[in-house]
Formats: sequence, C-alpha cells, structure tokens
Amino acid sequence: MDNAGIAGIIREVGEYIQVDEGLSFRAKAYDRAAETIESLAEPLTETYARGGLVALLEIKGIGRGLGDALEEIITSGVSSLHEELKRALPIDLPALNSVQGLGPQKIRALYKELKVRNLEDLEKAAVGGKIRVLTGFGEKSEEKILRGVEFLKRGAGRMLLGDALPWGRSLEKELLKLKGVRKATLAGSARRRRETVGDLDMLVVADEAKPIMDYFIAMPDVEEILANGETKSAVRLKNGLQVDLRVVPAESYGAALNYFTGSRDHNIALRQIAQDKGLKLNEYGLFRGDVAIAGFTEEGIYAALELEFVPPELRENSGEVELARESGLPQLVGYSDLCGDLQVQTSWTDGVHSIDKMADAAMALGLEYIVVTDHTKRLAMMGGLDEKKIRLQMKEIDAVNARLVAAGKKFRVLKGSECDILKDGSLDLPDDVLAELDVVGVSIHSYFDLPRDKQTARVIKAITNPHADIFFHPTARKINARPACDFDMVAVLDAAAQAGTVMEVDAFPDRLDLSAEHIRMCVSRGVKIAIDSDAHDKAHFSVLEYGIAQARRGWARKEDVINAWPVEKMLSMLKGAQSYGK
Repeated sequence: MDNAGIAGIIREVGEYIQVDEGLSFRAKAYDRAAETIESLAEPLTETYARGGLVALLEIKGIGRGLGDALEEIITSGVSSLHEELKRALPIDLPALNSVQGLGPQKIRALYKELKVRNLEDLEKAAVGGKIRVLTGFGEKSEEKILRGVEFLKRGAGRMLLGDALPWGRSLEKELLKLKGVRKATLAGSARRRRETVGDLDMLVVADEAKPIMDYFIAMPDVEEILANGETKSAVRLKNGLQVDLRVVPAESYGAALNYFTGSRDHNIALRQIAQDKGLKLNEYGLFRGDVAIAGFTEEGIYAALELEFVPPELRENSGEVELARESGLPQLVGYSDLCGDLQVQTSWTDGVHSIDKMADAAMALGLEYIVVTDHTKRLAMMGGLDEKKIRLQMKEIDAVNARLVAAGKKFRVLKGSECDILKDGSLDLPDDVLAELDVVGVSIHSYFDLPRDKQTARVIKAITNPHADIFFHPTARKINARPACDFDMVAVLDAAAQAGTVMEVDAFPDRLDLSAEHIRMCVSRGVKIAIDSDAHDKAHFSVLEYGIAQARRGWARKEDVINAWPVEKMLSMLKGAQSYGK
C-alpha cells in the first residue's frame, strides 16, 4: 500500500472519531498524521522495512498509538480500529463527506438526530424538510445539501485523473516486467488526460496472451474479476476502479492504441475520412480491401489518412481533425516547458514546509523560480497574513534569495499573495501593500453561491484592480465535490483581456480550474494563462503535470503560458512591471 492509501485510512479513522466523539484531540491527531504521511518523500513501507516501529515513531506527530495503527496497516493492509469504527457507526462516511457543506460534525448531527447513514437517507431527509429544523442547519443548508447530492450523482463512478493515472502507470510498469511482454500502454480517457476517468484501458503486445491474463486477474489489488477471456480481461480493483486489459498483435498495436484512446467522436471522424478514401479503419488496422496498409503505429494511421498527428489530449472532435487536414494544429505547451510556479503556499499559513524547503523542492524539479502566495487575513483559520505579517514575510524572502545567491544558485523566490476576494469584489489587503509585491494573485474562498450577475460584477471588480495580476483557480470548483461559481465567463475574460489579467490553470487534480473549454476561450482572446501547482507541500510540485495536460487539452501553446517564460520576461508583462525592483 502506498502512502496515499495509508493516509486515506488514517484520515477516515479520524473522521469516524469526530462523528463518534466530536472534534477531539484524538481526531485532530489522526487528521494531522494523514497530512504528514501524504507529504513524506519515502514510502512508509520502506521506512518500516528499514527500522520497524521505531522508525515510524521517529516521524513527527506519530506517537505510540498512531505508530501501532500504522504498523498494523503496513503489515496486514487493514486497521482493526478502522473496521471497529465502521461497525459501530454504520454510515457511508466517504459518500456523506463528499457532499458540499457536510463534514464530520454535521454528519454526526444528521446520524444522531435523523439516522442518516448514506446519500439515499440524506436525500430523503432533505426532500422531506427534516434537515432544516435541526440546530446548525436551516432551509438554505437543506437546499444546498440537495444540490450537493444531485451534483454527486452526475459525477458518480468517475475517479480524478490524479488518482487514476498513477494506478495506470504502476500497472504499465508491472506488465512490462512480465516475460514476453514487448509493450504495455495506458489508453482511454486517462491517456487523453480527461479530468475524471471512468476506467483504465491497458494495451499489451506480448508473445503469448494467457500468462498475461493469468497474472492480471490474480493481482493483489483485484477485488473482483469482471471478465476473463483469451485476449481480453476486466477487473475491479479494491479502490473501485475498473481496469480492462487487451493483448493485441504487434501489427495492430498502433490501430488498437488509437481506437481505445478515443474519443468516440474523434474515432468516428477518422473512420469517415477512411471511408471517403475507400479504406476501412478499425482496432485491427487501416485496410484497403483485405490488405492492411497501416496499423503498427498511430503515426502511420494518421499519415495514411493524410492527417497531421493529433496529440491524445486534443482528440475530442472539437476542430482538431479539420486542422490536422491542413497541418495547422497548434504547437502545444510541452510537459517540460514550465520555468516557474506562481502559486505556492508555505508554513507561514496553511502550507507544510518553509520557504527554503519549497524553493529546494522546486529547484530539484528543474524550476527556475517560484512565487510565495500565502493566504491573506480573512482566512484566519488558515493563518492568513495581515499587512504586518506579509511585510515580515517579504523580508524573509529577501533573506532566502540572499542565501541562494551566496550558494551560487540561479533561482528566484518572488514575493506574492493569494489575496482573498471579498463579497463586494474588493481585495483583502490594501493597495499600498499589494504594490510592494512582485505577483498578486486573487481568489474566491467564500460566497460561492452569489447570483450570477452579482458574482460576475464581484469577479470583474477584483480582476480589474490595478494590482491584481492573476485570477487563481477562477471558478473555485472542486471536481466531484463542489460546482463552479456561476458567473459570465465571456464578460470576465473580456475584462481580463482589457485589464491584462492572467487566468490560472490550477493543476491540483481536484481543481484543474480552468476547464479545457475556458482555456480555449482564453487562447482565442489573447488572455494569458499561468499553470500553477497550488502547492501546500513540497511534494505537490509534481501535480504541475496535470495542469500542463489541462492546458494542452485547452489548445494552449508555450507562448500563451507566462510561467513557461524566463522570470524577467514573465515579470515584465504583469501590472506592476513598471515598479518591479524599485
């Protein structure tokens, strides 16, 4: 089990304790431990293998009780406390927790007062008007819960790309180790880097199919065998993800990869082009009569159809086929093109690590600069910075940069802020403080449900502030958890274009905000974007890959992405460029 899986069990134990006891010290300890485990660079299994329980107890925040719990999970794959709590509190905690506005404390009240155990019970109670009368709820809370349940229904059965892709990559590696396997490739919506994934499609080229199928259906993570055939099998993993595996001949690999990558509409468009040329295209190859003229590679399929090769991220039949006919596809931003990260949180607010450690982690990944953008004072629960604290932070950043220079490092830490947008569209820090920063990001953390006209006016006022450089995670959505804020995106992007405000693509897998559609709108209007990690931990820089994938899905080029530029060029186009460095 990896660290994320272990942390998930530990976090859920803490949440069950909250439902049972309220927000106790024990519940908080489990939640903090889960965050710590997620941030560890070394797998806990390796830590334990190296030093046993003693090594686990050396981790900050892990006492004897938590250490024993971790040892049990590592050695057996389960937690007896977790199982005991689930039996004592027979509720679907993960599902209830995913409803916007609900947390362990409210779930506790719903269970104790109304015996709400699952989403079905929750929906019935809300429809029946039973929730509004409970202390701490009300009519608006009840309506919000109903909207949240409906939102979850629409996303049911789909896993975040950031959760599914690592499983796919791990399976690729495992399959490639098997004797006789020549290729193993992840296809489907994961290869197209869709925001969510319904299942994983794996393709294998091998000398013999049966040993591959036997290994596949017997993997330790398999919960259920859904199908088992000579060249195709399907399983459901213990995390709920379905995986389909196909063994294909080498001569059909390119055609199969193209077919099973999709999308369906893209494939239909390709088949129509083939038909117009008197050819037949399917998962086995491209044929003229009974003779295969392409199929070994995807590139060969596109070339035989007289099309420019279409990157998987663009295959949605949204204009890419027409441009491929003319060799007019955009040169998409590359996965190694970013020079900096413009949204980074540190231990000054709700981040885990110091500015120094975040800078070191960014350097290790090859970045040339970061912007420290801790939260502002309105977010008191996150330790948001007021005018005095952010000026103290600026001094520390100067000291960090001085140390970098003294060490001969060509890396810059820039002064920034994730400044909260207040209800009326004004910003949480005064203009004179914002003017001292290198980069000012603004973002929504409250009043998500304002009427469309008021939300639009609020956003436009904020992003046209003369000091606002970037609109962070613009729609404030959480995929499969919280819907996007409702505002007029066309009006907002037109205002951003006029004001010179950059729109962010937040790379965190549960955000990926902006959407691909909105990124295309930015590109067509000349509105620049920034692809940022929103890192709260030094391990989070790795999510930049997902933001780049999202930008590619939105047809963004390197020239559209300001943090794909060297630091001086990036700074030169921001609103405060004329005062930078004074």
